[in-house]
Order: sequence, then structure tokens, then C-alpha cells
Amino acid sequence: MKNIKKTGALIALLAGGITAGAQTPAKPDTTPHKAAAAPQLNLMELLDILNPPEKYDYKETFANFFYTNNGNTYRAANGEPGPDYWQNRADYQLDAALHEETNEITGTEILTYTNNSPFKLDFLWMQLDQNLFRDDSRGSAIVPVTGSRNAGHEQHFDAGYKIKSVQLIGSTPGAAPQNLQFLINDTRMQVFLDKAVAPKGGVVKLKIVYSFISPDYGSDRMGIMPAKNGKVFTIAQWYPRMCVFDDVYGWNTVPYSGPAEFYLEYGDFDIHITAPAKDMVVCSGELLNPQEVFTPQQQQRWAQAAKSDETVMIRTAEEVTDPASRPAGKKELTWHFRIKNSRDASWGASSSFILDAARLNLPGGKKAMAVSAYAEEGLEIAWDKSTAMIKRSVEYYSSRWYPYPYPAAVNVGGTPMGMEYPGIVFCAGRKVPFANLGFILDHEFGHTWFPMIVGSNERLYGWMDEGFNTFINNQQKAEDTAAIKQMKQQRNASSNGSAYTRYGPITSSPGNMPEGDIGALLYNKPAWGLKLLREQVLGPERFDFAFKTYIKRWAFKHPTPDDFFRTMENAAGENLEWFWRGWFTHTWTLDVAVDTVTYVDNDPAHGALITISNLARMAMPVILEIKTTSGKTERIKLPVEIWQRNNSWTFKYPSTETISSVTYDPDFVLPDSKAENNTWPKKQ
Repeated sequence: MKNIKKTGALIALLAGGITAGAQTPAKPDTTPHKAAAAPQLNLMELLDILNPPEKYDYKETFANFFYTNNGNTYRAANGEPGPDYWQNRADYQLDAALHEETNEITGTEILTYTNNSPFKLDFLWMQLDQNLFRDDSRGSAIVPVTGSRNAGHEQHFDAGYKIKSVQLIGSTPGAAPQNLQFLINDTRMQVFLDKAVAPKGGVVKLKIVYSFISPDYGSDRMGIMPAKNGKVFTIAQWYPRMCVFDDVYGWNTVPYSGPAEFYLEYGDFDIHITAPAKDMVVCSGELLNPQEVFTPQQQQRWAQAAKSDETVMIRTAEEVTDPASRPAGKKELTWHFRIKNSRDASWGASSSFILDAARLNLPGGKKAMAVSAYAEEGLEIAWDKSTAMIKRSVEYYSSRWYPYPYPAAVNVGGTPMGMEYPGIVFCAGRKVPFANLGFILDHEFGHTWFPMIVGSNERLYGWMDEGFNTFINNQQKAEDTAAIKQMKQQRNASSNGSAYTRYGPITSSPGNMPEGDIGALLYNKPAWGLKLLREQVLGPERFDFAFKTYIKRWAFKHPTPDDFFRTMENAAGENLEWFWRGWFTHTWTLDVAVDTVTYVDNDPAHGALITISNLARMAMPVILEIKTTSGKTERIKLPVEIWQRNNSWTFKYPSTETISSVTYDPDFVLPDSKAENNTWPKKQ
């Protein structure tokens, strides 16, 4: 009745007015035969009606039909790629030259694109991410006046790609290249074909000639760092890249605006980078011509490093300014690299580079190289320990989840605070706030697994990239005995679930989130969700099997959120729709209260009846700590199913003496939002 009256008052309010705070006396009613006035509302009552507090509804939390699409032959209902799953392929031959004086990169790209889809393609879409830095780009238009990590830091320059030509080559033996029409719109380029690429294996080969000037600060993903012994270039998004054509959206052409990262096809990369001879160059993949770009002494050191578990200096800090540390008689050198089955490639170059390396030991006896390239400024923040840190991270993740797939793992000290690419990462190359090299390096190399191996769509589902990586980062730290105490303290301090209620859902795209919310929604909350799933819902054994199954199934493929959700359910043998709904797709909170304790026949020796209630919209398994007057303490765990058809639950505890207290979630491992109602008897 009370709610009915308030609703009536709200209706009356829309036609009348609202009081702020205490009600004021109404004017005398002199209208004859007027009906009784609806009750007035103050501002707080109105807010309660418009934004009512959460109330648990088991029919909503445990409803069927979480999945909006059935499985099909492309993506099966059990979460694995279906028998007709397909994805297209992009192989690149890239030749680039670095012009240090003007910060310009000129390049030629030979793209071999294979259409494995069942559809013919009359046109192609490509990504021109350098166009973000143009003053007239969409990304520039959405930068707030307060600034953004994803902006150009007020740098105005001749930014963006200059596409000299797009040609069709190799269409018929001996035929001359054919110029193709293309249309550039912001960070996308549409290439029009005279003849469609045939389905199920049709191939088209393009030659693209282009150039661009590198920004000094490229959305914290690339740029140019000034250093005492020469500029440090960290170069990414440096060639026109194929958009993904998939069975979910067709062409994925969401423009690059800065916050959201990338979605790319897999293929092989053959890369030549020409730079001044004084520079050292590092790149994704294997260096194929060390004999041409290293001195004889450096060649020996490089070969030694490939067999050493200890860091070997290839070029020392003292040698950086020694002309003898570079091959003599050359103005330029061309470095040759190759990386296979990769979604991208990036590189760094500088005359400032100190270079060191060591061997990576991978599962099955495979070996790779850990390489660090950094300027003298990096020594102040432990860059001389970088290669040892690479070994620790990459070897751990390889043994724990899936073998590292690339011939080298390269860390470059430059402008970005931290950014990841296949086989290479960029970390802060000098002392700046928050430049914790060990923490950042571990996170960036963790991205090898998400999204480099498991190739999710970062442009739309950033949580499948950042959140999953943050989870495996935290798993590594949890296995480090020295970090356990600190992590528990952090967990206890931050485990109040209400901290996330002001944000949108995890499943929002990065471009649909305020920049200040990204840390919570892309990194922390999804990582915490996986931790809850592992430790409180499934248990480590079932979770680890399911999570590894997901990685193995979707390695070098393109999963969607449903593919992840379905794989976890099918591999773990658990319906988790209530969990996905509460933690990922909504902003619900958890609030469980310990209500009462009574005794059977009013005698503690006959057992106790303990009643708990779910007061908010989320459900979780229950952990209770029960203490008796003699000092006995016991933990009780109840499955989430107690909430499947109940708002409150009473269970019998086999007590033989008086209970002194009952505490819900005593270790703060659940995201309960109100600690004040977690204990019986209530604290006064």
C-alpha cells in the first residue's frame, strides 16, 4: 500500500510540483467538490522511487536464456570453433625506412590477403591508425579539454598516412600492376576491386606505397623519446593493416579513436627496416641477418646469449658512444626480421640503445631469445634487470597456460608507459611517475596470451584482453610467496563490491566508457570475476582445466564473449549464467545479511537454526564462520543454489552449545557491499 501511495504521489508530482526537504503547508483549498490531494513527496523520496535500492529477485538472477544466439556450424554451442569455422588471413612483406631528421617513416607493403569466408568480397577495408593523430580525426574531436592518455599531447604536425598508391599485383603472370581506387575516411581505407576475391580460398595481392611522420607521443602506444645519445623510436601502427572480416560482424570497421585497441588477422611477416647505421634496431620476430648489422664481437655475444640463462651484453652502456660498436663504412643498414602466425609486428630503433639478451627455456625443449633495448636513462629504473624479468614472466606463463609462440621476446624502453605487440613490448624508458619496470613488463608480456595468442576483438571487448591478462598477472603474483601478504591486504581493502556500482557493465566497449572507468571495467573487475570463479565457484582444478581449454581452442583464432562463456560452462560442467549475468553484463551488487540464530526446541544442544538473507541482486556461494561460547570455530560453505528460489535461507547447524557469533565472508573474499550486516549478533 505504501508503494502504491508513493506511485500515486509521483504521478501527481509530474502534474504538480516537488518539495525540497521538509514539506511546506499547502494553501487552503477553496475549490468546491475537489478530490483529496495526492500526498506530496520530498526530494529524497522522489529519488528512492526513480532509483530504488536493489532488491534480490531469484527469478531474474537465475533466469534462463542468457544466450541470445544458439550455437551454429561456425561457433558451436559448447564454445569451441564449429566444423565450418573460418577466418581470413593477411600475410605481409614490409619494407620501411626511418628518416631520423624528419621523424618520417616511408614504406612499401606487399599484402597477400586470403579470403577463407564463404562470401565473395568486392572491396576490402584497411586500418590507417596513424590518422588518429590528425587534427581533424574523430579521435582528436573526442579528447576532453582536461586531456587524455589517448591524445597527441597537443602536438600539431603533418600527421597521418600519405598513401602514394594502392596497386593490384600478380593477378596474372607478367601483368603490370593495376592502380586501384580507394577511399579514406578517418582511420579507415576502403579499397575497390575490379574483380571480387573468390570465397573459400581466393587470394588477392596488393602493393601499397605510403609514408607518415611519427608523433612524439602516439596515444601512449608509440612515439619518440628524447635521450642523451639519440632519439628512441618506438614504432607501431606503422603500415596499413587489414580489418578483420568475420562471421559475427562481417567487416569490423569501428574507427580507431584511441581508447580501444586492435582486432587483426593472423599471417606471416617478412620485414626489412632500413635505418642509419649508428642505430640499433629491434623488431617482432627473429633477426635473420645479424652478420650484416652487428660487429663481429656483437655477433659472438648474440650467439652466446642464445645459449645462456644469464644476461649477456650485446652492446654495453660504455660502447654506445663508441663508433666501433657499429659496423664501419656504412651510412645505413637494413635489418631483416621474420615472425610467423602473428597478428601484428612493431619495432624500435635508436643510436642510444644498450642491448642485452639471454635464452628463453620453453615447454617441450623449445628455445627463444629474451632481448632488452634501452637508453642509458633506463638504468635509473632497473633496465639492466629487464632481460631477467622477461625470462621470469615468459617462462612462467608458458608453463602455466600455453607455450610462448615467437622466436624472441623483446622489451624496448621508450615513450609509452606500457604497450604490447606480438613478440615485442614498449615500457617506460626513463624515470617517470609509476614507472615500475617489473610490474609493467610482466603485464605487457602477459598480453602475449591475451590478445596475441587468443585473438579477441579488443576494439569491442577490451575486458577479454586487459581483464584476462590482469588475472594471469595476479595468478603469478599469488604464487610468489613474498607477494602473498601484500595481495591479501590489497584484496581485503578493495573487496567491497559496491565500489563498482557506479560504473557501467564490463561488457561495454572501451569507446563506450569514460576514460576514468577503464581501469575498473577493463582490468580490475573482470580479473576479480575470474578470481571469484576460480576460488569460490568452480575451484582451482575445474577452473584451470576450463580456462586452458578456452586458450587451446581459440589460440590464433577470434573468440567472442559467448565463446568464452560457453567454453567455461561446458569444460567445467557448470551452468554459470547467473554469474555472467550478475558480474559481467550488469552492475549488480551483493549484500548478504546474517539475520537470526535460534535453537531447536530452544535448546542449543539440539542444534541451531541460522537464517541469512540476500538483499541485493547478485548471488554468490556463501561462506560463514560460526563461533561457540567455548571458543570452537567452524567454517560452513553453502552453494549458490540456496538463492535459486529463495530470498532468505534457514539451515540447521548441528550445534551442541550456544553460538556466540556468525560471520558472513570472514576473509573478505566475496564482493559483499555492506559489512555492517555480515555478523550476528549485530554490532551496536
